[in-house]
Amino acid sequence: MARVEIHVRPGASATAVGGAYDGALVVRVVEPADGGRATDAALSAVAEALGLPRRSVALVRGATSRRKLIEITTGDEVPGPVQKAVDGLCDRPG
Repeated sequence: MARVEIHVRPGASATAVGGAYDGALVVRVVEPADGGRATDAALSAVAEALGLPRRSVALVRGATSRRKLIEITTGDEVPGPVQKAVDGLCDRPG
């Protein structure tokens, strides 16, 4: 299990995960920030970027904020590989 801060940018022209903003992983989503649609899309985008099922990514806090804390669960795996993958996403341009 790993916890990661994300910065969601709703209303983007395309969904993309990559880059960093103020220490958080940037997640751009097409969906608007309306009724939780952007949050759901962001969680799905992170799961897809990491090659995990959607159920492996959960919102911990920040439902109505652009800045969110998410929890990534991968079963019995230690968080090191997950954190390394997230760091790789932060290093690449969105």
